[in-house]
Amino acid sequence: MLVEVTVKSLGLDRASNTPVVILQEVDGERVLPIWIGPGEASAIAMQLADMKFSRPLTHDLLLDVLRGLGGELSRVVITRVAESTYYAELIIQTNGATVSVDARPSDSIAVALRTDARIFANEALLERASIEISEEEVSPGSPTTGTAAGASGSSELEEDEESVMSADELKEYLRRLNPEDFGRFSP
Repeated sequence: MLVEVTVKSLGLDRASNTPVVILQEVDGERVLPIWIGPGEASAIAMQLADMKFSRPLTHDLLLDVLRGLGGELSRVVITRVAESTYYAELIIQTNGATVSVDARPSDSIAVALRTDARIFANEALLERASIEISEEEVSPGSPTTGTAAGASGSSELEEDEESVMSADELKEYLRRLNPEDFGRFSP
């Protein structure tokens, strides 16, 4: 089952100095943090701040190409996580057909924000890695070196063996996080 989410905030995980996009379910309290790269964080931050540029940036270029080919982004779906990497799909309508394109969640979110396309997450992701905002506040503390096993959407992860968490350790780390614990990200 898919759950609609919105971008609640964009922050900086102080423990790992990695940008984090916080997605919150539209009709609920659960949130899904996804660690992303600085370039994608900047693209998301610039769109959230409604910054405009005279020349298209990468995500704008993708949309211009898509529109030029007669397509339209229908929605984004964050589908799964495997080995600390999140996966997403761009669902595109073109010439009466629906096309699904594999993409990183960070890029997908940046594109969706530019088109007001809806963003969805697989229910299992929210159940597995979500944080109840109303839970008691506990300051975050990683059971390893402070890196939250960068749950990013690509191979841009910079992990060494000491900073990789097991699935159970990551789940516990995420359970203890509070969205307000993240620093504000600025491009």
